[in-house]
Amino acid sequence: MTSSPPAAVPVPPASAGDGRAAREGSPAGAPAPDDRAAALRRSARRRRQLSAALFLLPALLLLGALVAYPILFSVGRSLFDASGTRFVGAGNYVEMFRDPATLKAVRNTAIWVVVAPALLTGLGLILAVLTEKVRWATAFKLLMFMPMAISFLAAGIIFRIAYEQDPERGVLNAVVTGVHGTFADEPPYPGARVREESGVTEAADGSYATAADLSPGGRTVSLGVVGVPPKEVPAGAEPAATAPGAGDGVLAGTVYLDFTPGGGGEAGRIDSGERGLPGMTVEAVRDGAVAGKATTAADGSFRITGLSGSGAYSLKLPAANFAEPYGGVSWLGPALVTPAIIGAYLWIWTGFSMVLIGAGLAAMPRDVLEAARMDGANEWQIFRRITVPLLAPVLTVVFVTLVINVLKVFDLVYIIAPGPVLEDANVLAMQMWLVSFGGGNNQGLGSAIGVLLLLLVVPAMIFNIRRFRRSSR
Repeated sequence: MTSSPPAAVPVPPASAGDGRAAREGSPAGAPAPDDRAAALRRSARRRRQLSAALFLLPALLLLGALVAYPILFSVGRSLFDASGTRFVGAGNYVEMFRDPATLKAVRNTAIWVVVAPALLTGLGLILAVLTEKVRWATAFKLLMFMPMAISFLAAGIIFRIAYEQDPERGVLNAVVTGVHGTFADEPPYPGARVREESGVTEAADGSYATAADLSPGGRTVSLGVVGVPPKEVPAGAEPAATAPGAGDGVLAGTVYLDFTPGGGGEAGRIDSGERGLPGMTVEAVRDGAVAGKATTAADGSFRITGLSGSGAYSLKLPAANFAEPYGGVSWLGPALVTPAIIGAYLWIWTGFSMVLIGAGLAAMPRDVLEAARMDGANEWQIFRRITVPLLAPVLTVVFVTLVINVLKVFDLVYIIAPGPVLEDANVLAMQMWLVSFGGGNNQGLGSAIGVLLLLLVVPAMIFNIRRFRRSSR
């Protein structure tokens, strides 16, 4: 009896995964090595992201607490009144543009934005190009950059003193008055006046004149002057004496200090011990025209010659004899206070601009410049057509950075501008502080000004960030 073969058992078709698992020796149902690798990569990436987030968390918390929260709080506070209890909506913004002080601050801020960055960028470019051609360029750049190490408070005090009106304190006016005195005569006796007892009349322009009843060759005239401190009388002044009689066509007299040391004496008469006033200008006037003039000698005497024998004259002491001396330029007056503060800002920031542009100049390809010189271009053509275009990205970054900086200027204005002209030098940052804390006590309006300042700064910041990203790419 023969046995029949066993029945065939159906075998399910093997899947691709099972085949791969069989080939790789993996048990059925276990994840493939590729999937495990991908899972491991995802896990490592999540750990790196978590580590980065943990390291960034303190910085983000500080950024939120010191930047984001104050910005949001200021925006919200600007919608309420001074007390912070009543919602006024856009009322603070409307009031801001109706306030003359705020409008003047906007105007001055616009002057700062237009003038200061342009001047600094131009000065930095010129100095960077010039210092590249000298041996001591590093020392010069160091000297120019040193003001950046000085605080704005110290720099403001330095320039506040330098701009003083009194030439004895203000170095700029000391220079100006010194140059002016070289080319113009200073008044010999500022603040002095002639005694009425001398028979004179004071005119509206500050001059003094006798009656028109003097004839050449007649009597001499004594003109007593007061208001001159004895220590300011010239050292070469001699004792006053009555002038000798005048001859034909001559008017004569004496100008003297009508003050007797130790007291006594008679007003309008030359007494013993009184000194003449040299250097005084005396004019002979007839029918409103000057017919002759003379300058007093060491004893105060004078003689005006060449006069017509007929007719009457008056003697005049011009106002220039008694005018106040030239006091220099009113740097901190209403007209010049903003340019003066911008000048102090230029002194501080020129080194920054020069060094930054100099770095861009050092990275410039020299073969382009040499090729231009070989083609016959002069230095001005190279500067205008090659150097400036190649430095345009650096110049733009410097200019925009300075625009952001000048929009926030505060301390120089606060320190340099005197109280009476503070409103003429006012800028937005200063106005924000004045309105909020400097006496206005209206933090709603101050927050609105702060929001305006933020809106002015943000476009420049975005522009700068985009340029940095493009340059990094």
